[in-house]
Amino acid sequence: MYFHAGLIPTYMVVRAVGLLNSFWSLILPTMVPVWSVIILMNFFRSQPKELEEAAIVDGATPGQILLRIAVPIARPALATIGLFAILKHWNSFFDGLIYLNNPRDYPLQTYLYGQVVSAASLIQLLQEGAENLALYFSTETLRAAQIFLATIPIIVVYPLLQKHFVKGIVLGSVKG
Repeated sequence: MYFHAGLIPTYMVVRAVGLLNSFWSLILPTMVPVWSVIILMNFFRSQPKELEEAAIVDGATPGQILLRIAVPIARPALATIGLFAILKHWNSFFDGLIYLNNPRDYPLQTYLYGQVVSAASLIQLLQEGAENLALYFSTETLRAAQIFLATIPIIVVYPLLQKHFVKGIVLGSVKG
């Protein structure tokens, strides 16, 4: 499939498999995105066949070819796919709301979303009752804090993968 089936069919599959209220319900439905498969497929198609043939002539097994030739060459494409996967899973707050019923099990993004929503209602109550106290809090302040907390891990991970990012996109792109 070149596109996602949608939210309702995915929920029905997760429920039918028995993954509701499970950590795996956040991972398994989006584990192998088609876009990542297309990037890797085009990357490996662009590699010269002579590398594999030379390894076979030298007596390498398929596992050795994979681990010693294919994976080291594919580092840029794998880094790109890894960055896409990290960003997708890190930014998905809605999956936690759909698949998990216990707030104790929520991922960080879902938890922060819940905090901002509850804080916004608290601020509204404060604005109705105590004018001076409400001056110190605002929904914009809480949203800015949420954005800051949510971006710290990505700011740490991105520089490590950035040197491979552009190369992986270019090498895995569709050649015309």
